[in-house]
Amino acid sequence: MVIMTEIMVGLEIHVQLKTNSKLFCSCPTNYRDVEPNTNICPICTGQPGAKPLGLNKHALEQLIKIGIALKCEFNNTSVIQRKHYFYPDLPTGYQRTSKPIGINGKLGNVRIREIHIEEDPGRYELRLGTVDYNRANVPLIEIVTEPDMKSPADARVFLEELEAILNYLDAGRDEPGSMRVDANISIDGGTRVEVKNINSFKGVYDALMYEVIRQQNVIRRGGKVQMETRHFDESTGSTISMRKKETEEDYRYLPDPDVPPIQISGDMIQELKEKMPELPRAKAERFETHYKIKPDDAWILVMEMEIAKLFEEMIYNIESQGEFIEAQKVASWIRGPLKKQLNYRKMTFAESQLNTSWLTELFVMFNKGELSDRGMEQVLIALFEKKKGPKEIANELQLIKTNDLSEIERYVDETLESQQKAIEDYLSGNEKTLNFIVGQVIKATRGRVDSKVVKELILKKIKR
Repeated sequence: MVIMTEIMVGLEIHVQLKTNSKLFCSCPTNYRDVEPNTNICPICTGQPGAKPLGLNKHALEQLIKIGIALKCEFNNTSVIQRKHYFYPDLPTGYQRTSKPIGINGKLGNVRIREIHIEEDPGRYELRLGTVDYNRANVPLIEIVTEPDMKSPADARVFLEELEAILNYLDAGRDEPGSMRVDANISIDGGTRVEVKNINSFKGVYDALMYEVIRQQNVIRRGGKVQMETRHFDESTGSTISMRKKETEEDYRYLPDPDVPPIQISGDMIQELKEKMPELPRAKAERFETHYKIKPDDAWILVMEMEIAKLFEEMIYNIESQGEFIEAQKVASWIRGPLKKQLNYRKMTFAESQLNTSWLTELFVMFNKGELSDRGMEQVLIALFEKKKGPKEIANELQLIKTNDLSEIERYVDETLESQQKAIEDYLSGNEKTLNFIVGQVIKATRGRVDSKVVKELILKKIKR
């Protein structure tokens, strides 16, 4: 068990923006889909005499949308700076990065210190010694929080909501490595340690948990936590010292003379505000009040935009059919059986390409009692193959519940005949055995019978 008094966590989140072209040139941003060093030009490879184009306007608009969602104030003017450091993936020897554009924001209980825009470096394969500049100059924003998170779990919750917001805004690239996190952590008011380039939310949680234990052990042994930059190794779940922490002076920031200042007008901000979609927190509140569903269920639904859309479409489809089913039942089914199957396959609802109409039909069949829990789950699994509708699948697999008492009685008689020992145990006082016998009948019928009817028939025959 980890014993802790005070933890302070601040995050620096780097998000690649969803744009077609790079930040200061017209090269395409699909750096993963092409051969290395093909989506490049003299500008993004830092060739002598090559001058950057004006800042990508769409990238700036994406940043402002994110800033609005995070309740930021905006500076009317910002300057592009050169951040100097030498590494093979940085062809110019410096990274172009702006001064803060959005400031003083908030998401939940976490304050947002600033948002600024910068260019992504290339990709350096240390073990191979190769560099791919396709990613160089891809638009990137950095969101810097205050150290307001008090646990690794707080950091994970914050990042999950931020990811949902980016998805709703269609502002961030949705692919592996498009969001990277640097986590700053200190315990008991001690020295701050930075863990660099964590590539997943689970990685952030694991890295912070490891750092809490490591720093506690250093202090317990009488040592002092050093201010340093560490690397998180996902394969071992541990952090490794990389170098002493740099200071602002180490980067020798200076204004870039080749890029004009960024100008942001009040009209531009207002125009983007009017185009903003309903965001997760507002949607969750509406789901609670309008549909009368539990707060936890509402939050789970809105964390994935396509799941939230599915919920409302199912409600609409059900009402259009003249059916009345409580919205809470729909929410519970989506959060339960459906999410279970999606999580098992490690996919989002959008990736599953499941048919909303078929899911509605399946749920209505289940709610009407035409399918048992087990039968519904079997049909749902089959729907992932997207070949047939749920009623056709249920009929083919003989999963539709039967109300034929003579048929049910035949299955009960066959089960009782083969379970004499279980019957004796029940009659001797072991009441749990009755549930076992009921389960055997349901198994024999592949879930096509009502457990209450089966139980009544079994008790009636045993008592005889």
